[in-house]
Order: sequence, then C-alpha cells, then structure tokens
Amino acid sequence: MAKVDVGKKIKDCKIECTDTKKTKLSDFLKKNLLLYFYPRDMTPGCTTESIEFNANLSKIKKLNYELVGVSRDSIKSHDKFIAKYKFKFPLISDEAEKICKLFDVIKEKSLYGRKYMGVDRSTFLLNKKGIVLFQWRNVKVKGHVPEVVEKIKELA
Repeated sequence: MAKVDVGKKIKDCKIECTDTKKTKLSDFLKKNLLLYFYPRDMTPGCTTESIEFNANLSKIKKLNYELVGVSRDSIKSHDKFIAKYKFKFPLISDEAEKICKLFDVIKEKSLYGRKYMGVDRSTFLLNKKGIVLFQWRNVKVKGHVPEVVEKIKELA
C-alpha cells in the first residue's frame, strides 16, 4: 500500500462513524477535510486535543473544512466521549486499523519500558479531491491546534 504523503491522493475506504450518514471516507470530501488521529478516548492528551479542536470548530468550518477525529476506539466509546465533552464533530471508529494503516499512523511505542503498537498522534489536511495538502506526524498536543488553524488560513 502506498504511503500517504503530501500531494498524493488517498484511497477511499468504508468507515464506521458516529455520523451514521457517513459510510466512506469520501463522504467527508464535499469540503476540505481536517482529519486527526489520536490514541484513545478519555485520555488526558487526547481529550485536551479534541477539546481544542472543538473550541476552534467555527474557525475551521469558516475556512471550508470538515473536522473528523479517528481512533481505534469503538463507536460506543466515541459516543460517550462526544457526550461528555459536547464535541460538535464526528469521530471515526477504526478498530480494524484500516484507516490508521492507510495513513501509516500505527507505530511502535513504549510505555514504562513495554513496547507496543499504537496510534501516532497525527493530523492531515485534504482537499475535496482527497489529495493530502499538509501533514503533521508525531504531534505534541501543546500548541498544535492553533498551528493547524494557521496552516489552513495559509492554504486558503
């Protein structure tokens, strides 16, 4: 499978989403797409990042972008996450890691000396044709969302 990279078109695939009207990744491409991958619902860094994206949602939408988060958590977990923090954007459940592998965000991680495969926090900007305009990999939460909003403005 070709690695997703800037200037390359992504391959469409079926998805499971909290917005049940969306069944394929391309369903989000009526506008440009801000797609962010995060490790787990309800964890401190992922919660902070998602809250910051939600707080900037009106700016993101004004710049003609859809916002969607992706993790390996279940739809049930996503529904609880959305309800608890009142997110106004959908989340994709990728329990089979299909989209994560497509975007090459599954990486070896280490926690307390234990190695495991997990989601590398990453963000992608795509245009309506599904072409990657910009990507951030191995994201640090602090300062990330304002940087993404600035890049969207720059690309507009």
